[in-house]
Amino acid sequence: MNILFIGDIFASPGRAVVARHVQEIIGAEKIQLAIANAENSAGGFGITPTIADDLFSMGIDVLTSGNHIWDKKEIFDYLPRTPRLLRPANYPSDLPGNGCFVAKARNGVRVAVIDLQGRVHLPAIDDPFRTADRILESLDPAVKVRFVDFHAEVTSEKMALGWYLDGRVSAVIGTHTHIPTADERILAGGTAYQTDVGMTGPYDSVIGSEKNLAIRRFLTGMPIRLDNAKSGAELHAVIVTIDEETGRATAIRRYMRSE
Repeated sequence: MNILFIGDIFASPGRAVVARHVQEIIGAEKIQLAIANAENSAGGFGITPTIADDLFSMGIDVLTSGNHIWDKKEIFDYLPRTPRLLRPANYPSDLPGNGCFVAKARNGVRVAVIDLQGRVHLPAIDDPFRTADRILESLDPAVKVRFVDFHAEVTSEKMALGWYLDGRVSAVIGTHTHIPTADERILAGGTAYQTDVGMTGPYDSVIGSEKNLAIRRFLTGMPIRLDNAKSGAELHAVIVTIDEETGRATAIRRYMRSE
């Protein structure tokens, strides 16, 4: 089976490029499950219920997130009602929402989608490694296909989790830094890995923000407000092919569409 994972959807340019292409990709690439990280989909910070519903209507089956999931307060009531929108599992358990959802793919296969967040240069929340252990122990053993979005800042933490979960999950794909990496591969135990899938949004920018404002901020050290960029929209994703009988990945490749 083929799983499509779309990298961090950034603001209206990211949403627009997904809307224009996702159905075509699902058909052409024989996608059985479409996942996207949407924590930056509302103006670059957070996600709203309306935007989540729009992304689901486009054909996205499961939405993951990261540290910006809490930026829009209206999402707090939406999360418990909508288990297909995940927040990182290693935030405290008394917060709304869940970090794992077992989806039914188009071919009838059950797929566990797990959302975790790193701790290096990010909020000091629970350990993502041990949180992953607990989630995997709680899953029905019959759910062989297990897909992890690891929303983290540093490459070493992402790579460490990839090796830690190798052979126990089907894929560990990194998000958060908005820059696609060229290290996609199948690890020794059969887990597909990529350090960062990249951003889906305006690449005529500095990770989504207007480049001239970002440059001024670096030059002056002043807290200049960063506006969202508008041009150079690109869709960055990864397609992972998985043996649904074993849960082992058999192929992984980067996918990009530009406008």
